[in-house]
Amino acid sequence: MSRWSATGDGPPAGSDLELLRAHVAGDRDAFTELFHRHRDRLWAVALRTIGDREEAADALQDAMLSAHRAAARFRGDSAVTTWLHRIVVNACLDRMRRRQTHATVPLPDGVHTDGEPGRHTGGVEPAAPAPDHDTALVVRQALAALPAEQRAALVLVDVQGYPVAEVARILDVAEGTVKSRCARGRARLAVLLGHLRTGADDAGHVPRVTAGNRRRPEGVGSSSGLTRPDASQEEP
Repeated sequence: MSRWSATGDGPPAGSDLELLRAHVAGDRDAFTELFHRHRDRLWAVALRTIGDREEAADALQDAMLSAHRAAARFRGDSAVTTWLHRIVVNACLDRMRRRQTHATVPLPDGVHTDGEPGRHTGGVEPAAPAPDHDTALVVRQALAALPAEQRAALVLVDVQGYPVAEVARILDVAEGTVKSRCARGRARLAVLLGHLRTGADDAGHVPRVTAGNRRRPEGVGSSSGLTRPDASQEEP
């Protein structure tokens, strides 16, 4: 067993920064443990940003290889998780720009937390009546039609629940830019999804469809290895 692995019910040994430094120093297990800790959230960001399981898996693998190789250049001016998320998002955006698929590929079925704090976010989306399923599909297609930068900002802020300041660090842009991208993305979604309004008297009012978790997200551990996620794997 790796010396970085958790023992009993306690947390894994070593901070993210300690793991990264150990990896740079030649520890063969350190980066794998770092990946284990954050794989679920990184996978969720990749999947919801790029909108296709195969593409997301490839993007995540590319990102982790880049992080593995670039670890020695980490300056420590942000959290290790911020650095990892930035690499993953950039890998997704690069693929989306190269293949120009962001306007046509719907996001895969997601999962629901039903607003329950602490409820697990993994697993297959529960079966839903046809109208609900159709609505969810339309919403995912609308999100997939957004420009890459707007979608990335909305996924991080409204879906993953990161604070704007953290997203600004992840995307390496100003906080105002994140707010602007989110606002434009929400406005575009409101137009695309205006026909889904029910019982609204004000024709100009469309509720936000991607309301996010206002709690600061925490890293999610994983028992998976540092391998390319299988396309059949459930999204976290």
